[in-house]
Amino acid sequence: MLFANKNVQQLRAVKRHLNVGLHLIAAVALFATVESVAQTHEHADAKRYISDIQTLTTPDKEGRGNGSNGLKKAQEILVERYSSLGLEPKGANGYLQPFIVITGAELQGANALAVELKGKTQQAKLKEEYVPFSFSASGQVKANVAFVGYGITAEEHQYDDYAGIEVKGKIVVVLRGEPASFEANNAGPSRHAQLITKAINARNHGAIAIILLNGKLGDGEEDLLPRFGSVSGPEDVGIVFVQAKNTLAEDWFKAADATLADAQQKIESKKAPSSFLFPQEFKIDLAAGVLKKTALINNVVAYLPGKSDEYIILGAHYDHLGRGEYGSLAPSLIGQFHPGADDNGSGTAGLLELARILSPLKGQLPRGILFISFAGEELGLLGSAAWVKDPTLPLDKAVAMLNMDMIGRLQKNTLYVGGVGTGTGLKEDVDSANEQIKLKIEYSQSGYSSSDHTSFLPAKIPVLFFFSGLHADYHKPSDTWDKINSGEAVRVVDVVADTALAIDEGERPAFQVVKEEHNTRGSSGNGYGVYFGSIPDFGEIATGVKFSDVKPGSPADKAGLKGGDILIEFRGNAIKNLYDFTDALQRSKVGEVVDVTVLRDGKPLKVQVKLEQRK
Repeated sequence: MLFANKNVQQLRAVKRHLNVGLHLIAAVALFATVESVAQTHEHADAKRYISDIQTLTTPDKEGRGNGSNGLKKAQEILVERYSSLGLEPKGANGYLQPFIVITGAELQGANALAVELKGKTQQAKLKEEYVPFSFSASGQVKANVAFVGYGITAEEHQYDDYAGIEVKGKIVVVLRGEPASFEANNAGPSRHAQLITKAINARNHGAIAIILLNGKLGDGEEDLLPRFGSVSGPEDVGIVFVQAKNTLAEDWFKAADATLADAQQKIESKKAPSSFLFPQEFKIDLAAGVLKKTALINNVVAYLPGKSDEYIILGAHYDHLGRGEYGSLAPSLIGQFHPGADDNGSGTAGLLELARILSPLKGQLPRGILFISFAGEELGLLGSAAWVKDPTLPLDKAVAMLNMDMIGRLQKNTLYVGGVGTGTGLKEDVDSANEQIKLKIEYSQSGYSSSDHTSFLPAKIPVLFFFSGLHADYHKPSDTWDKINSGEAVRVVDVVADTALAIDEGERPAFQVVKEEHNTRGSSGNGYGVYFGSIPDFGEIATGVKFSDVKPGSPADKAGLKGGDILIEFRGNAIKNLYDFTDALQRSKVGEVVDVTVLRDGKPLKVQVKLEQRK
C-alpha cells in the first residue's frame, strides 16, 4: 500500500511527541484514517505497463526520433492519457511546451570540389568521389594544399604530423586512422584516430579545410564514402571537412611526384611523420553547403493539484533515436528503427502508471505533483533544460524532482538510485518506500548523470534518479518490448510512487551541494586523465561551451568559474563546442595551469585553472 511506510513514521512521531492515553488513541485513529485512504489506491499494474511500452514501440512510432511523426504520435498518446485522468494542462500551450532543436543536417546550396593544376581544372563528383561530413562548416575555400599524414599531434607518442610544416591558410589532406605503432601501444585505436580530433587539430594549426582519405585498405575492404549524416559529431566542427576517394586523390599525389600508398608506407616504416607541401601551382577549390535541420518538439506537462502551491516533479523522457542517425551503438544497423523499449519506453510507461495511481488524490495531498514527459533528451537533455529555463510553474515552489530513465530490465533485484545526497532526508524516504518491496538498492550521493534530472540541479532542486542498469541492447534496434521485465519494473514504479508521496507529505528537503567524485558521468571532460569540474549546458548557443553549473571543490570552482559562464578559449585555442573542450582537456596534463577565457554577462573574463587528477 502506497502510504503504509509513511503511516508507521507518522505513528512513531505521534508517540514521541504525545503522551500515552487519549493522545495515543488519537494517534491510532489518525493511522487508521490514513490507512483506509491508502487501501483505495492500486499498485502499478504490469499488464497496463507492458501494454504502454508495446504501444510506444510500434513501427508507426518510428523509434520516437526527435522531429519525427512517430514522436508526435507518442506525444498524442501522452496528452490523451493525462487528459483522460483529469490532470490539468500545465504546458505553455495546453499540455504542450514547445521548443526548437537541431535534429540533423542536409546538403544544400554550393557543394563542389575542383582541382587546379597548370591552368587545368578537374571537377569531382559529389557523393561519388567526395562527400562533406554533416558536421562540416559551410563555406568556400581555395588554397594550396599540404599532406599531413594522419593529421595527428600526440605528445605522449612524441609524434606530430604538423611539425616543421606551415599549414596556416592551407587545405590539409589526412589519412583515416593512426599509425600502426599507436594501436600496438594502445591495444586499439586511440582518440587521435577520431575524425573530430583530426578536424580540431587541423583547425588549431591554422588550416582552413580538411580532406580525409581512407588510405590503405584491408583485405576485401572497399574505398567507400560514408553516407551523409551517418557519422556523428558536433553541429559545426568549425572547419570545412570532406572525405574523398583514394582514386580521386591519386592524381593529386602525382603532382608532388609521390603516390598515396608510398606516402603512407613511409610513415609506417619510419614510425615518424612524413608530411609535405604540394607544389605551389596545385590548388583545391572546395565548397561545402550544410544546412542544419531543425524541428519544433514538445514536452508534455500535466498537473495534479495539492493543497498548497508547492509541488513534486515526476519525469521521464519519451524520445529516442529514430532510425539511429545519431547515438546508435549499432552503426551497421543505422536506418533501422531503434524502438527504445527500455530507453525510455520503460520510464515513460512508468510515468503513465504513476499518473493513473496518483490522479485520484487530486486536491488531497499537501503538495501538488507535476508530471513532465520530456522530449529532446537524446539530443542532450534539451527538454528538461527548456523547462527549467522557462518553467510552467514557479521554480521556487518545486520541492524535488524524481526521474525515471531505463527502469525496465532490473537485474539481480538491484535498482540504482542517484541523487540521495542532493536533499535532506531523500535516502530515508527511498528506504522507507522500499521496506515492503525489498529491492536491493545501490545509492549514489551525486545527482549528476546523463539524464534529465541533471538539468534541475543548477536551480537548486533536490533530485532522485531511478535506473535499472545498462545492457547489451542499449541504443540498438534490439532494445525491444519483449525484453522488458514488467513484473519487476512495476516494483520500481511502486518505489517511486511511495517515495514521491513520502516527500510530498514530509518536511521539505533542503537542497544540498554534493562534493562530486571526479568520475561522475555527465560532466564535461570526463574520462581518464585530468579533471576540470564543469557541467555543460546543452542548450543552443552560438559558440563556446556554456556551464550550467560548476562542481564544488573542483578546479573550475577554485578558479572562480560558475554556472552561466561560457568558455570560449582554452590555452590559446578557440573553444567552439563541447568537442573542442574535450579535445583540449585530453591534450592537457594533471597539475598543469591553463589560461581559460569565459564570457560572463557578455564580457570576457580570463582566469587560470590548475587541472587535477581524475580519481
